[in-house]
Amino acid sequence: MHGSFNENDISHIVEADKAHVWHHLTQHKAFETGDPRIILEGKGMRVWDQNGKEYIDAVSGGVWTVNVGYGRESIAKAVYDQLMKLCYFSQGAGSVPGSLFSEKLISKMPGMSRVYYTNSGSEANEKAFKLIRQIAHKRYGGKKHKILYRDRDYHGGTLAAMSAGGQDERVMQYGPLAPGFVRVPHCLEYRAADQGWEDLSGEAYGQRAADAIEEVILREGPDTVGGLCLEPITAGGGVIVPPPGYWERVQEICTKYEILLHIDEVVCGIGRTGTWFGYQHYGIKPDFVTMAKGVASGYAAIACCVTTERVFEMFKDDPSDKLNYFRDISTFGGCTAGPAAALENMRIIEDENLLDNCTAMGDRMMGNLQALAEKHKAIGDVRGKGLFLGIELVEDRSTKEPVAEKLIQQTVAECGTRGVIIGAANRSIPGRNNFLCFSPALIATADDIDRITDTVDQALTATFG
Repeated sequence: MHGSFNENDISHIVEADKAHVWHHLTQHKAFETGDPRIILEGKGMRVWDQNGKEYIDAVSGGVWTVNVGYGRESIAKAVYDQLMKLCYFSQGAGSVPGSLFSEKLISKMPGMSRVYYTNSGSEANEKAFKLIRQIAHKRYGGKKHKILYRDRDYHGGTLAAMSAGGQDERVMQYGPLAPGFVRVPHCLEYRAADQGWEDLSGEAYGQRAADAIEEVILREGPDTVGGLCLEPITAGGGVIVPPPGYWERVQEICTKYEILLHIDEVVCGIGRTGTWFGYQHYGIKPDFVTMAKGVASGYAAIACCVTTERVFEMFKDDPSDKLNYFRDISTFGGCTAGPAAALENMRIIEDENLLDNCTAMGDRMMGNLQALAEKHKAIGDVRGKGLFLGIELVEDRSTKEPVAEKLIQQTVAECGTRGVIIGAANRSIPGRNNFLCFSPALIATADDIDRITDTVDQALTATFG
């Protein structure tokens, strides 16, 4: 471990954590007999815990965030310098980093125009939902207010974001949820049998999965549907890469029924899939793009709801009407550390050619995982794009029966004991929490990738034989 923590410091930190911190997604009963893991330090793709154990982080901070790796002094300095000049001012006014980052960001997003700053992915999605609803009132008498979302997609933990969430275990016990959100089927070809489409594959399956969205629109009434919110590649719901033909058909449907297309790039955005944004693989033209996690690689909190000029113009009205502009505020959207960090984050990605590295190392990792599938019968499917990959584990390849969730967690634990932190589905999709997730930082080397997949190999052998 690189730091200078002594034994007394560590003991106090652990006890303070156990006494006062409420961890995310954690059942704390276990801490009555054991200690939580405290991550003390990170450098590159490595982190160290309170016991001095070194890990290679194959999930970029646990939740797809630290895209350029730990210990980036230039980002820390950019944040420090900005905070000393101006730490915060309400977004009712502009700031230097806010202006410059919006310009830089839009330069990577042809067709988009305006950046609305906020402080989390959930909140960024809420902004898009509110804009769609307000447009419904301004243009359609309030009728075109429904927002479609996809089975297995995730859009955040606030009430409206959960209402647009396609992972049922994440919303259990939090109802009643917000009305006006309607689910459409997922597009995971490996699970085509969920909809009775197992006789279809490739582009035929992709078109059928998209046609299912149109069927929902017709059932609800096109004059009531205002928005469609989708991840470009489903993240925590299974790392689902849409099949050929899917996105083209989705775009056609949105245009046909005048439905605003909202792409949630909270995970895929800022290089994760080898392009600046996941939707850019498919040539689609969204009306809203939301982003968070990798925007500043976790060095400061920042999220954005980006819109087209067409959407922006809908809110420029007669100033005498006090209700017709976007009446919204995000307090910490005015923090200047976020855009300052994001500017330096993007410079690093450009100067170090990390998009190219993401593609090359993603191809290497995909090849390694496919080789593991030849060896381990528990691997039913390997999927992903760039450094955003997953493997689905099954009891039997012919029936595709999912393995028990406890075996997924055992595999994660086996990797951890060997010094590699990986991700996995848990408490998300009933009966389908059977996949492992990988999202190494964009700085990953061939040795890093091989170390991760070699460890997964060992963990699968330990768990399944």
